[in-house]
Amino acid sequence: MVTEEQVRQSLDEVLVPGVKRSLVMLNLVRQIKVSGQEVTITLASSALSEAAQDWIRGKAKTVVEDLPGIDSARVEFVGVRPVELNQIQNVIAVMSGKGGVGKSLVAGLTAVALKRQGSEVGILDADITGPSIPKMFGISERPSGSNTGILPILSRSGIEVMSFNLLLPQEDDAVIWRGPLISKAITQFWEEVVWGKLDYLIVDLPPGTADAPLTVMQTLPVSGIIIVFTPQDLTTMIVKKAVSMAQKMGKPVLGVVENMSYLYIAEIDKRVELFGKSKGEEMARAANAPFLGQLPIDPELARLCDEGNIERYNSDAFTAMAQALMSALSQITPAKGK
Repeated sequence: MVTEEQVRQSLDEVLVPGVKRSLVMLNLVRQIKVSGQEVTITLASSALSEAAQDWIRGKAKTVVEDLPGIDSARVEFVGVRPVELNQIQNVIAVMSGKGGVGKSLVAGLTAVALKRQGSEVGILDADITGPSIPKMFGISERPSGSNTGILPILSRSGIEVMSFNLLLPQEDDAVIWRGPLISKAITQFWEEVVWGKLDYLIVDLPPGTADAPLTVMQTLPVSGIIIVFTPQDLTTMIVKKAVSMAQKMGKPVLGVVENMSYLYIAEIDKRVELFGKSKGEEMARAANAPFLGQLPIDPELARLCDEGNIERYNSDAFTAMAQALMSALSQITPAKGK
């Protein structure tokens, strides 16, 4: 007789329209009952339009009825809040004390590094008024959904992305909101987006220590924080502010990343420290956390981000950062998804 696990495996072939992740990976499969030659499947209807439900019902019936010994399959839908579906093992926030240091770049590269390691990864772009994640990943389509939730957009390599910029009529429209509205939008991205099963959700925070970062720290089960900085003299004070916030909120700092650390000139095989001597080790001591590495000013990386192809980036510096990141992540206890 066909087992529940065999039915579940067959449903893993059914990709949800709009996000193209399977019913199983989005955790929409609520119950499977096998009774002789008949199977009853209960799916969550969260974020699914009626048309999407009809398509999924037909596709699910087809793949299950193709199993040996199954004569008929019935598919039912039930309402479930998206936040109850999401099983996110680790929430990693990327923050900086000031703007313009490459925080979104590090958030994007962190997601890319984790995806290349075989993890299921998502990015929640919490920088509501200055989002740049969609541009880096070449994403412009609007998310699909219904009045019961929103489905994230899948990047080329399979990273789930949700950004407020994807909901605007034009990507260059300004979001002129006060703090409470920004905080509400971030909360909705956590509670109303069907993230499904993820090993890591990377949260790209806006700069500073005000409303938006505070909302993330208080609302999301943050497993750890990555702090991004550049090698200017005022960096010490800025990093210490970010570290102080993390400590006061009881969130561990996983490590620090120095961006725009140097410019490598291949013709003369020389590093030029445009913004001064590296402060990486000093900042790691200030944060009492590992130094995850230095990222150079790399014209190739800038070009790929402008083209929406950050997922194609490779360099020795990125590889070294990815390895240090994996080591730091191995030390944390997974957060419980809600």
